[in-house]
Amino acid sequence: MNVGIVGAGVLGLSAAKVLQEQGHSVTIFESRPDVGGQVVTFEVGGNRIECFYHHIFTNDTVCIRYIEEMGLGADLRWIESKSAILRKGRIFPFVTPLDLVKYSAVPIASRVRLGLAALWLRRQHDWKKYEGVTARKWMERAVGKAGFDGVWGPLLRGKFADEADNVGMVWLWGKVYLRFASRKGAGGLKEQLGYLSGSFNRYIEKLGEHVRAEGGVIHLNTLVEEVVVEEGSVRGIRAGGELHAFDQVLMTTPNIITRKIAPALPAAYAAVLDKVKYQWATCLVLALDRPVSDTYWLSVADDLAFVACIEHTNFMPPEEYGGNHIVYLSNYIPPGHPVLAMSADEVFESYLSGIKKINPLFDPSWLRQKWLFKDPGGQPVITTNYAKQIPEMRTGVGGLYLANTTQVYPEDRGQNYSLRLGEQVAGLMVGDMADVEPIPSPAARA
Repeated sequence: MNVGIVGAGVLGLSAAKVLQEQGHSVTIFESRPDVGGQVVTFEVGGNRIECFYHHIFTNDTVCIRYIEEMGLGADLRWIESKSAILRKGRIFPFVTPLDLVKYSAVPIASRVRLGLAALWLRRQHDWKKYEGVTARKWMERAVGKAGFDGVWGPLLRGKFADEADNVGMVWLWGKVYLRFASRKGAGGLKEQLGYLSGSFNRYIEKLGEHVRAEGGVIHLNTLVEEVVVEEGSVRGIRAGGELHAFDQVLMTTPNIITRKIAPALPAAYAAVLDKVKYQWATCLVLALDRPVSDTYWLSVADDLAFVACIEHTNFMPPEEYGGNHIVYLSNYIPPGHPVLAMSADEVFESYLSGIKKINPLFDPSWLRQKWLFKDPGGQPVITTNYAKQIPEMRTGVGGLYLANTTQVYPEDRGQNYSLRLGEQVAGLMVGDMADVEPIPSPAARA
């Protein structure tokens, strides 16, 4: 069987690998100049680094397996994280239970309730019981208004903006439950995060090379114009003005892109896709001559123009990036937000006062370079009863499938789950192939 895939991110590549292992031909179309999707990279100081910050957890076993299969297991480094939270103008370490005890930004009774709630959630395996309640309602009841306003409220607003009050508790449960699962040693108090030296794109590039070596074709810099459907079945992909015929097609694109390239989707299925809202992911990346702080991951619980400051070179050494200190200033914003129309210079100016909240000594003269990256499908908004809103992988069009981050649930988006989803949809497609008649080649039809 001949399969076309839209998107050369980790999901599309893992699906391609499984399909090839089952003896099927694969062609991938990717609009970017390289494989990787949302794990796209750029160069700083002679080394590659992600445009959007990335790390993995110890329980991201699928991602670890792929890194090892691509021969890079020895380059996967596990490092104790150094996280903190900015609240009321102060930076509070936020890793261990003792850090929570010292978190004076909320009353002591709220700290106790916050700790108990986290311990409770880490022991809850049945996420389904949280399906019908919002994160705000559950957390306010569990930790009180002061505790919610001091930790979870600002972080939810920073992640989901005007949609924060609609976010389902399952999303927050996943953050707490999976985060604790990555803790090792000392009674599970120390969190370890993984990073692949030279960037995660190294294993993704090798995965792309593997697909090519097995006979697959990857068209880079190729924008898909349309997924062509005739008489209720997929016929192929139109790209570069040419129709490429396929027996099956897998779209790995966000819903908002899927709707544009697949206009023939059944109305009921299209309506399901349209229900899911997205927040844009934006990252202003700075290369500095010195660090801003000594923290790797700083969550912002004050009213700043960005929601997190991830200082990558407090995790990996700056020597790997030509001595540059790399800082990500992250934001999740709704469509139409002013930042989307700004340049990197303009965003930097609008973020400058916030950077000085983190380090009052910061001066623009520290800056060597800056970049601004934007992604319209950065974060699906996970609402209550989301399990009932997840689009099926089968689209209702014969031979046409969809797999993207809106189907990662109850976990949140990430490399690990996208790789797993790619394997799952490939398995589904292989299972369906017995009922699909291969379409004749153009020469046979002539």
